[in-house]
Amino acid sequence: MIIPTIPSFGRIFREVHRPLSALFIWDVAVTVTYFVLPFHAPSLPLTLFGSAVALFLGFRVNSVYQRWWEGRVLWGAMINASRNLARAAHAFIDPAAPNAVDLKRTLVLRQIAYVQALRCQLRRQDPAPEVLRFLSETEAQEGLSRANPANGLLDGSARRVAESQRAGWLDTIQQTQIERVFVDIANAQGGMERLKNTPLPYQYRFFPALFARLFCVLLPIGLVETLGWATPIGSTVAGLMFLAILQIGDDLVDPFAGDVHDVPLSAMCRTVEIDLLEAIGDPAPPKLEPVKGVLW
Repeated sequence: MIIPTIPSFGRIFREVHRPLSALFIWDVAVTVTYFVLPFHAPSLPLTLFGSAVALFLGFRVNSVYQRWWEGRVLWGAMINASRNLARAAHAFIDPAAPNAVDLKRTLVLRQIAYVQALRCQLRRQDPAPEVLRFLSETEAQEGLSRANPANGLLDGSARRVAESQRAGWLDTIQQTQIERVFVDIANAQGGMERLKNTPLPYQYRFFPALFARLFCVLLPIGLVETLGWATPIGSTVAGLMFLAILQIGDDLVDPFAGDVHDVPLSAMCRTVEIDLLEAIGDPAPPKLEPVKGVLW
């Protein structure tokens, strides 16, 4: 996620410089042609076309930003649920129970491993190295052997809570309270997987891109009579606005893509790691800081 409030025009230019360069060459060609072989192009149809394209792009940007924001909200809910789980484990498990300290520590470390595994799954990365930072190979294997490792880790944590209830270390009400937290975690994961696995409808991706590029091609033809030799500059600047808006839609459509526009999953997983390790009295790493204005 890009942190600075002032956008980097250099970054924007790098993202659109290829179509922008092609547009500038086309604008120059149209301008030269106009002065060699004068022609007349009505401006009203181009104005109406531009208004329609702006509406298309507006709908698209709103749709993709809604997806990005929903991803951020779901991860906020995941952070809260992780804190709730650690607090419930500390408060509910009987301190006099055998291995009570180990059980609390196990649940906390499993939750940290869970969020790291989920982050890797959403970014299409191997979760094993992150999971093994917190769990032994034997304990991690029950989750890593599953098609959905994060869900496997969550099932294992719920199983340990159920075993604690059967052993008398938790009563049924306390188990139910913790299970509600597991349900919240599972619901948040399901929402994230829905966003990751359900692309934006084809029409929202294809038609705005097609019409925006077609408008940029027609734009110098409608402007050359008014701007003359300044047409390449005016048309390219106007085209930059449309191409930048189009690029925004491409950048935000997948909130878990792992690029600079991504929801900062690594930073949020580090937040969970810090809060939960401190809850059990372990040393915690520092929070992640932006790197060159980007928080990962």
